Amino acid sequence: MRSSNPVFSRRGFSRDNGYAQFNAAPQAGGPAVGTQYAGGSPYAQAPANPYAQNPYAQQYGAPPQAPPSAGRMTMDDVVVKTGSTLGVLVVFAAIAWAVLPVDDANINKSYGIAIVSGLIAMVLGLVQSFRRTAAPALILTYAALEGVFLGVLSSIVDNRIASGAAMQAVIGTMAVFVAVLVAYRAGWIRVNRRFYGFVMAAALGFVMLMAVNLLFMVFGGGDGLGFRSGGLGIAFGILGVLIGACFLALDFKQIETGIAYGAPRQESWLAAFGLTLTLVWIYLEFLRLIAILQSDS
Repeated sequence: MRSSNPVFSRRGFSRDNGYAQFNAAPQAGGPAVGTQYAGGSPYAQAPANPYAQNPYAQQYGAPPQAPPSAGRMTMDDVVVKTGSTLGVLVVFAAIAWAVLPVDDANINKSYGIAIVSGLIAMVLGLVQSFRRTAAPALILTYAALEGVFLGVLSSIVDNRIASGAAMQAVIGTMAVFVAVLVAYRAGWIRVNRRFYGFVMAAALGFVMLMAVNLLFMVFGGGDGLGFRSGGLGIAFGILGVLIGACFLALDFKQIETGIAYGAPRQESWLAAFGLTLTLVWIYLEFLRLIAILQSDS
């Protein structure tokens, strides 16, 4: 089970002709039951279960009716691992906020530390995304460095651009998470082949536009193409939040099917990694959007 984020996705939705394999018909144990995606699921076309070689593959036929066997991923595992990853991120963000000043005399140094931390975190994220198995130490190190980056960036925005923006962005991120979770559990969001394709196309276009805008900012100065300021910046900020919300739905889908099909417990770290990436995406978009709104008011 890999993250459904634009860059970090290799197994699950994006391997073997695009849509394998969490909802594939199991090789042993009978057809999947107990989930709304069984039977006519568009993912059921995959030829094999992604965990067919692990010792729990024969139990994939249905979600367990009794307490799960040792070694299988559970929702508790996902919650604990996600809480640990986000906890490390928040702690290091708070430390960076407290010890790296953003006054006129020190802002360049603090910003430099944040940029270096962010770049290393991105590299570690890419390394994890191309691994076949989760590396908890790598994921937690990523979370720590991402926390430093977010802590300094949040402090700069909160203290120099838009007072209270960081807390507003946190509240907005939590609200989106809860709203998408409720909508997903209620069946209002149906994750299928069309939904996946739409989200990935939108995310790819969004990332490419932001990359072009960044290049124009670096080499041309100013606001680049204007995608991150004024009315256009507000529109793209809202679009970024909506794309992040869609990725949350994909992450929930992967977690649900991983648990139903008896994924190894180690996969809970990948679920935590994917959720962390998505929540960081949404937080950054909220932070940028709030900064634009308050600076224009």
